[in-house]
Amino acid sequence: MEGFAMAAVTKWESAVGKERVARWQGNASAWVDWGPLLALPAAACALAGRMAAWEFMWALAAAIFFGCKWETWIVARKERAEASVWRSFGYLLLWPGMDARTFMAAKRVGVRPRARNWAAAAAKALMGAALLALIARRPEGANGLAAGWIGMIGLVLLLHFGIFELMALVWQRAGVNARPIMKSPIAARSLSEFWGSRWNMGFRQLSHKLVYEPVRRWAGRPVGVLAAFLASGVIHDVVISVPAHAGYGLPTAYFLLQGAGVLLERSSIGLRLGIRGGWRGWLFTLTCAGAPAYWLFHPAFVRNVMLPFFAAIGRVVR
Repeated sequence: MEGFAMAAVTKWESAVGKERVARWQGNASAWVDWGPLLALPAAACALAGRMAAWEFMWALAAAIFFGCKWETWIVARKERAEASVWRSFGYLLLWPGMDARTFMAAKRVGVRPRARNWAAAAAKALMGAALLALIARRPEGANGLAAGWIGMIGLVLLLHFGIFELMALVWQRAGVNARPIMKSPIAARSLSEFWGSRWNMGFRQLSHKLVYEPVRRWAGRPVGVLAAFLASGVIHDVVISVPAHAGYGLPTAYFLLQGAGVLLERSSIGLRLGIRGGWRGWLFTLTCAGAPAYWLFHPAFVRNVMLPFFAAIGRVVR
């Protein structure tokens, strides 16, 4: 029976041509790699009419996140990353980073988190939860944009600086090379340092590998930098502006400004201004990344998405 099957496959390959078979196999592999990143957001969009704006936002964010997780896991497996079933499961569902190859490496890491690391992460999570509870319990419509921003700061403290850091510590305790996605961003002395090694390293790793490196090889470093920030802006526009039904282009403009800031910092002008490090670099980073954040989380997003989300939390906790 096996010999008959092999003969049939050989005859089929001869009929259609080995080159065409290889092309079909390549197309099938591409769909396996990228299919979830296309299908999951499409499914979220198809169900948008049945969801509140904040539910649609979280659905889109989760769809893009898990689509990217799947693609990075597939690439790591193709690169022969050694990983058990449980390590793969942990990477896909229990880790917010995108460093698949590093996370799934079989070699145990000897780093032991200290008590102060646990305490700091727990304190940030509790502080974020307290801010969220404060905003969620306010009367609906009170404080407006200010309440929205306080709630978003609380959410980032709870998730990115709190729970995600605690997850990193748990994995490190288990011997996994899980690097926190936030690395004291307020301490960044340059805009390049802020975006390159301190803020949301999960997304940075993805954009660097999938956008920056291919474009840099094709068109040079400056174009690669702008392309990576442009990709970040478009994704944030999809997750932020589309559910808000307004503010289109503002998140993209924010990230393009960051790219322009990085290029200025690395230029001869940036060298003369002294913004590549030191207190001037810190001040330039704070100004460039912080002041225009109003474009990123624009008023329509705060009013139409985040405030109803905090109100929904309030109805649950009351």
